[in-house]
Amino acid sequence: MKEVKLTPDLVGRVRQIYEEMEKAYDQVATLLQFSCDGCPDNCCDSYFQHHTFVEWGYLWLGFRQLPESQQEEILKRSRLYIDACEQALARNERPQVVCPLNEKGRCCLYAHRLMVCRTHGVPATMQRPDGQRLNFPGCFRCQELVKQTFAHESEAPRAERTKLLRSLAMMENELMDGKRHLYPRIQLTIAQMLVKGPPSIAVPYCERENVAD
Repeated sequence: MKEVKLTPDLVGRVRQIYEEMEKAYDQVATLLQFSCDGCPDNCCDSYFQHHTFVEWGYLWLGFRQLPESQQEEILKRSRLYIDACEQALARNERPQVVCPLNEKGRCCLYAHRLMVCRTHGVPATMQRPDGQRLNFPGCFRCQELVKQTFAHESEAPRAERTKLLRSLAMMENELMDGKRHLYPRIQLTIAQMLVKGPPSIAVPYCERENVAD
């Protein structure tokens, strides 16, 4: 296995993409006069899976900055989270378990939270590589607001994710030395990313003879 390490340049570019995501989110939220204040729900119990080594590595940059005792407590909650999710999935239910990074209703790694955590809430759209356009309606509270404000949901403003996701994909490929296609796509929750440790990859078979033992 080879550990995946983000260069200082990649770290800076991830931060920039995250900042652009937040700006796009805030613009739509402002237009809709949408806010999470007073919401009876908590998005931190939503079952999200994440798909890039770039974000996995960035999450670990923040995790390593926490006190050791806090890290141990988070890892303990992460293992409980994984067990609870596995039990729900075995019952053919979508898991609804509070993220192990949630402490007293707040994310303890807020500055390092991942893309889905930053974009969930307001309506959004993106175009896949095959040209298909996907539309996301936003959280239940935002959907209710859109219904009250617009004759049809298509009239509501949306955050455009395509450019940002393409930038993230380019960084992912750069992190893999231009050979991202040789590695399987990951599907991990935050809890799994933490329990598994910092991101590492198996060296592709075609490169193993060139890697020192």
